[in-house]
Amino acid sequence: MTLIFDGILTTIAYLTATFVLFFIGKIIYQLFHPAIKVNFQLVEEDNFAFAFSYVGYYIGLLLGIGAALIGEGEDDLILNLMDIGIYGLLAIVLLNLSIIVNDKVIFRKFKIKHELIVDKNIGTGIVEAGNSIATGLIILGAIHGDGHGAGGPIITAIIYWIIGQIIMFLVSLVYNAITPYDIHDHIEKKNSAVAIGYAGALVAVANLIRFSLMHDFESWVITLEDVAIDTAIGLALLPIVRFLADKILLPGQKLTDEIINQEHPNHGAALVEAFAYIGGSILISWSL
Repeated sequence: MTLIFDGILTTIAYLTATFVLFFIGKIIYQLFHPAIKVNFQLVEEDNFAFAFSYVGYYIGLLLGIGAALIGEGEDDLILNLMDIGIYGLLAIVLLNLSIIVNDKVIFRKFKIKHELIVDKNIGTGIVEAGNSIATGLIILGAIHGDGHGAGGPIITAIIYWIIGQIIMFLVSLVYNAITPYDIHDHIEKKNSAVAIGYAGALVAVANLIRFSLMHDFESWVITLEDVAIDTAIGLALLPIVRFLADKILLPGQKLTDEIINQEHPNHGAALVEAFAYIGGSILISWSL
């Protein structure tokens, strides 16, 4: 009976710590985006584009904070709560930094704030959500892996995060290269079907990066080899999956035609494409 009671108290303590971190995450988001009035956009403006982006941020936050919860941890509840607090705050900061960095680098052609707040471009919201979820997966892998290199686990996690951001930039370049249309141009024209496929690609490769980073740290050489292999698999996955989605999941139809060469873009076809990317990455991570 005592063990059950202790288990309930421990669960309540962990959940309370998590809710506190989510509240801090909300405050930090507002500090990083002072020009955006969150409640006004969600309630007064009914801004669905911003809602997509904002919910994506919280999913990324959930993944990042979750890294501190799902580890083996210590037997001491206080030490575990301290770890959750430290790594949870690290996840919040890294996620918000990722949004800013990726907006300037990966999405440099977009005027993110204008697209979300003024134009209420749902496609931009979807891409922003995909970016946050992908970053959350990378942070999950960076924080969850046991062991660390020189400088301690926090430095190791930050270096993992930097590596992940560089790879995300490579993914954006490859995805733009394999699609026969300009991603930015079509999303700016409010083609949210294009955004769905793009977001799926970001999340899929980030999942493979997460998988490679969650291994126990042995050395930087081994870690970088694992990341390089899984990244290569992920980048090769994109054109292969796009081809298979075209020929197998959408037989008799051209994926590109369905997404951009119609008066009303086929969002269902875009969802199939995104699912193929993400499903393929999950199957690969299960098989490796």
